[in-house]
Amino acid sequence: MGSAFQALAIPEELSRGRTVMRRYLSIGGLLSLGLIAGMTVTIADERDREERIPQGKSNVGAERNVAGDRTEEYYELFEVLADTVDQIERNYVEPIDRRELMEAAIKGMLSKLDAHSGYVPPEEVERFNTSVNSEFGGIGITVTVREGQLTVVSPLVGTPAYRAGVRAGDRIVEIDGESTRGLLLNDAVKLLKGRNGTQVRLGVVHEGEVERQEYRITRGVIQLDTVYGRRRKADDSWDFMLDEDQGIGYIQINTFTARTTDEIRTALSKLRKRDFQGLVLDLRFNPGGLLTSAIEVCDMFIEKGEAIVSTKGRNVETEVWKASGKGRFRDVPIAVLINRYSASASEIVSACLQDHQRAVVVGERSWGKGSVQNVINLEGGNSVLMLTTASYHRPSGKNIHRFPDAEESDEWGVQPDDDFEVKLTAEETFRLILARRGRDVVGDADDVAVGDDEFIDRQLRRAVEYLTQKIAAPDAA
Repeated sequence: MGSAFQALAIPEELSRGRTVMRRYLSIGGLLSLGLIAGMTVTIADERDREERIPQGKSNVGAERNVAGDRTEEYYELFEVLADTVDQIERNYVEPIDRRELMEAAIKGMLSKLDAHSGYVPPEEVERFNTSVNSEFGGIGITVTVREGQLTVVSPLVGTPAYRAGVRAGDRIVEIDGESTRGLLLNDAVKLLKGRNGTQVRLGVVHEGEVERQEYRITRGVIQLDTVYGRRRKADDSWDFMLDEDQGIGYIQINTFTARTTDEIRTALSKLRKRDFQGLVLDLRFNPGGLLTSAIEVCDMFIEKGEAIVSTKGRNVETEVWKASGKGRFRDVPIAVLINRYSASASEIVSACLQDHQRAVVVGERSWGKGSVQNVINLEGGNSVLMLTTASYHRPSGKNIHRFPDAEESDEWGVQPDDDFEVKLTAEETFRLILARRGRDVVGDADDVAVGDDEFIDRQLRRAVEYLTQKIAAPDAA
C-alpha cells in the first residue's frame, strides 16, 4: 500500500578468508544466520577424500588422477562458455554488453536450481542490503502516493519525523525545495533517505489545512519494530495485553531479525508485571528471517535439552539446536496463530512448540519452506549470490518443505492441531490485512485510514477460547 523506510537486521559479520557466506531463512527477504568461509569447504573436501580411500590402502595416485580429470573438465566447459561469449560479442547482429551476457549466464545456471537460489546484480545490491540490514539513514515515515501527491501513511514511533511532528495524512508537497507533484514513490524514497546526520527540508500541508509548514529534519538511524502488540497506548507504545480480565497476552512477530529476541523479552516482561496467564503468539503473514532469532524464541518456552531444529546439507555437517534451559516462560499456555503465508523461521517456531506440546497451533496450514540459503558476496560485495545449501527439520523429524510436485495430502508445512483449523475466506484474509494495517498507523487521519474495526478475527477468537479454557482448568488437555 505504500513504501516504508524500513529494513531487516543482520548480526555482526565475521569472515574467514575472502569469501563471505551468510545463511538465511525466508520466502522473500533473506536474513542472516551466520557465516561460512573457505575453511569449511576445505574441511569438507578433506572428509570426502578420506571416505574415498579404503582403510589401510594408499590411493594417492588415483585420487590425483580424479582431481586432474575434474579440473580438465572445468577448463573445457569454461572454454565453451568463453568462446560463446566471444562469438556473440564479435558477430551478433547488434552490439551487446559483455556484463549482460555474463549475468544472463549466471541466471541461466541458477534457473536449473530451486526457486530460492538467485543472483542480485550490482544495481539492486543497495536495495537488497536495505532489506537485510536493520539500520539505515532516514526520517522514519511510511508514505504512499494519493492523487499524485506524496502522502504520509504513518510516522514510525520514536523516529526523527515522529519527534518533529509529522502526522498521518500529511501531504509532502516539497522535498529540499523541489515539488513532489507527480513524483514516483521510489524516487521520493530516494530523496528522503540519506546518510545518518544529514538534513532534509520538507514542505508539508497537514490534513484539513491549506497552509504549508516547513520542517527541517535531521536523518537518523531507523530501526523497524518486529514485535507488535494488540493496540497502541496513548503514548503510541504497544499494549501487549489482549484480555485484561482473563490475563491473556498478545505478541505479533512480523519477521525474525537480530532485534526480535530482545523485543519479545521486553514484551513478556511487561506482561509478567501485569500477571498474564496465557499468550497468543501471532505468526500469520510472517515470511521468516533469522534462524538464530527463531531458536532463541523457542528457547524461552521449552525445557532444557529439548530439540528445537536441525539442519542438514551436502557440504555442511548436520547441526541440532537444543534448548538451554534458561527460558523463563516454560509454563505459560500458548496458542500460536499461523496461516498460509507463515513460512520458514515462523514454521520453525510453530513446529517446535507444537512437537513439544507447548502450544496449540491455530489457523491454516503454513507455507512449507524448509530450506536454508547462503548469501555469498561476489565482486567484493558489488553483487550477491543466494544459494540453497541446506534443509531444516522439525524436532519430530517430520518434513516441512513443500516440493514443487507436492500434493495437499503429502507431509509438508505445519498443520493446525486437531479441532483448531480455522480457514479464512479470501475476503476475510483481505479484511484481516486491513485490520492489522490500521493498527500500524500512528495518529488519526481519515485520508489514510485503512483499518477495519468491524472485522471479526475467527482465528484469534478460537485461540482465545482455548486459552480461556486452559487458564480456567490448567490440567485439561
